[in-house]
Amino acid sequence: MLPNGPQLLLLRLLSCVTLILLFQVTDAKKDFKSTCSTCQQITDNFNKGFDRTARQNFGGGNTDWEERTLSKYETSEIRLMEIVEGLCDSSSFDCNHMLEEHEDHLETWWFKRKTKHPDLHKWFCIDTIKVCCPKGTFGPDCKACVGSSDSACHGNGQCDGDGTRGGDGKCSCDDAYKGEFCLDCVDGYFNEVRNATFSLCTECDSSCKTCTGATNRDCDECKDGWQDDDDDEAACVDVNECSADPSPCEEDQYCHNTEGSYSCTACDKVCSGCTGAGPDKCRACATGHQDTEGTCTDVDECSLPEAVCTKEHEQCVNTEGSHVCICSSGYVKQEGECVQTLQPEKEEEEEDDDESEASETTTSAHAEL
Repeated sequence: MLPNGPQLLLLRLLSCVTLILLFQVTDAKKDFKSTCSTCQQITDNFNKGFDRTARQNFGGGNTDWEERTLSKYETSEIRLMEIVEGLCDSSSFDCNHMLEEHEDHLETWWFKRKTKHPDLHKWFCIDTIKVCCPKGTFGPDCKACVGSSDSACHGNGQCDGDGTRGGDGKCSCDDAYKGEFCLDCVDGYFNEVRNATFSLCTECDSSCKTCTGATNRDCDECKDGWQDDDDDEAACVDVNECSADPSPCEEDQYCHNTEGSYSCTACDKVCSGCTGAGPDKCRACATGHQDTEGTCTDVDECSLPEAVCTKEHEQCVNTEGSHVCICSSGYVKQEGECVQTLQPEKEEEEEDDDESEASETTTSAHAEL
């Protein structure tokens, strides 16, 4: 039975509420982590400020007077204010907001708790305003991460929310490790040492997809590009893809075998197919080239007994693998033929003749007038 109007509206409202709650939970996890980070920033900057103001403005003169004055300055409100001024950047809203909200706690620690609780981060961030957790713990109640506080995720990963009031404590394992507790090895690694609380994953031989040891004889399964050795089935050896027929490369390429794979490289331009690099590894010579004692070389078409440039006033110029026909000096190509260009002297004579004809024409016109 399909829901009626009011029931459908109620279902939509419930869906919206569920989505809102999910977003709130996600944002809350982020807020817990960022709030702890902000508090860590404040306490780190406080410790830097404490070091910076040590014996500030002292260093000469009356030593007795300096020691008496310095003793007062070390625990003074003036020094505290100088330190607090440098705790947050002016642009950091979160830092300044936290400082404004909890500055009185810093004053309490400075004047009353510093001697008994020298670790400001622990006293302020963990025990007092409770936005962080001790290392190796997470969440609102600072529950222990998997492993131990000194070795979260058994030292092979990161505990989600470690040291904050956020996160779910799940392990994000390092590259070589997997599993809920980061004690198992991913493919390509094997357990060199393993017990209930410690695991050391070591990389397999490059030929192994999975293995039980470090050599190519310890493979459980060969990696792609490797195969069982015909002479020793326990070992994985490289597959020579370049020995395959037909070749895995294109006709104008040659194959180069590598460990577990191969590569294809373009043949020399003088070749038509090849077995390797260079003009001496051609299967056949490309057009415009010839075999000269096992090496493909350029054919000089311009030196052939039969002329290749046959039009009048043409001359041949050899190029790599070919040739071009150009007009001889003093000629230019027009409509496929080499036509003689005018010589400078002739051009001047023609210009003078033109000027003379123009002058005579003008004189004749005046006479008629």
